Amino acid sequence: MAPSIIDKVNTLISASLHGLVDRALQSNSVAVMDEYIRQVERNLEALEDSAATIGGTVKTLKRKHDEFASAADKLDRDIDTLIISGKDSLAAAAQAELNTKQQLAQDYYEQWQDQEKQYQAMLDARLKLEARLTTIKGEREKMIALIELVEAKKSVTKTMKSLDQLSGVTDAEISGLADQIRGRLDQEDARLDMATARISDQIDDAVRSGEIDRQLEERKRRLLGGQQGGASSGNSDAS
Repeated sequence: MAPSIIDKVNTLISASLHGLVDRALQSNSVAVMDEYIRQVERNLEALEDSAATIGGTVKTLKRKHDEFASAADKLDRDIDTLIISGKDSLAAAAQAELNTKQQLAQDYYEQWQDQEKQYQAMLDARLKLEARLTTIKGEREKMIALIELVEAKKSVTKTMKSLDQLSGVTDAEISGLADQIRGRLDQEDARLDMATARISDQIDDAVRSGEIDRQLEERKRRLLGGQQGGASSGNSDAS
């Protein structure tokens, strides 16, 4: 089975940026970093296309669920009216239709929730991959400068009769620059972890808020439906 876009993106996200830096230093070339950047950009584009498709499916499934759930609620109230009116045959037919609509609403709900999870996973992956891309692009420019320093030192060393005569960048300074780059990568990884945590919290809050709204709407329908039923009964007695 071919790897999914999420699998490819997760592989890029989990790639060690420290390893890319080390390989660039060893080869005195940013080619390995350039290849990583190209892969990230290609997969970001594919990820955004897939996320847009899944996002559209989520909206469709939610709309279908809402339509059938609303129709089921109305039918449920109609059945009560038919029973009160003594129209048992119609009530039985309506009950069968209600069962079908409720099942369809449940099916759409489960599909909607499953696609919503995939959609959120794609958005989260995009956030992480964009952060990685920004980081590696910034470090690529610094790496070019570092490689130029290394090459300059090699060139000067070849022309000098002894290392004591070398005036320029020392090995300690070059190592220090590499350490600075690695330190910045550690900071970017920490920022990425915090950003991901904030996104997860926002998703949890949104889900909880949606559940509360659903519960309140259900309670309103029950209470207001009861009042309307009582009013209809009162009018019937009066007549």
